[in-house]
Amino acid sequence: MKKTILILTAITAIALTACNSNNSPKDNNMGMNHDTMPMPMQQNTQPDKDVKMVAITFTSVDPAVASYIKSLVTDYLAVKNALVNSNETEAAAASGKMYEAMKSFDKSLLTAEQKKVYDDIESDLKEHAEHISKSKIDHQREHFATMSKDMYDMVKAFGAGMTLYHDHCPMYSDGSMWLSETKDIKNPFYGDKMMNCGSVEEMFK
Repeated sequence: MKKTILILTAITAIALTACNSNNSPKDNNMGMNHDTMPMPMQQNTQPDKDVKMVAITFTSVDPAVASYIKSLVTDYLAVKNALVNSNETEAAAASGKMYEAMKSFDKSLLTAEQKKVYDDIESDLKEHAEHISKSKIDHQREHFATMSKDMYDMVKAFGAGMTLYHDHCPMYSDGSMWLSETKDIKNPFYGDKMMNCGSVEEMFK
């Protein structure tokens, strides 16, 4: 019995260290850690001036493109917030909106250079949006981890039309990121199991 208690104590200590660590392992594309333990609540008090700002690649885009990207970001954030609340139905609906928007986007609004960057991101982003729209929540979260990297690349290229924070969770799939409209950490990979596990890495403005 004593040996079992010692093992459980050690596992808890390792989990706490990983969640609260400032070191951010590189993201992996897919996968889940199902057997993690609840973490203590923590709030991000880091001032905005201490968060690294991300430079946007294309500072001049067609207004219709800017509007389209902003709508994608808005739908992405709806997916994120649905996963924070562990709401599979809302995540599927918001992701379905993303998928339909990408299907109808007029690429002729892009310059040749912008189109090359957009095309490199679009097919993967569209695939994950479609999967999330048709999947159960565990699988939604797996695809959301990769969708988030695609959205990061999209926002870095074209901007978001709003302030966004690049957050990082060290626990999910050996390290996964997401974008958030709020600075407070609300983890979409674990919901209320580990709501505040993560840290702010960068900022788009």
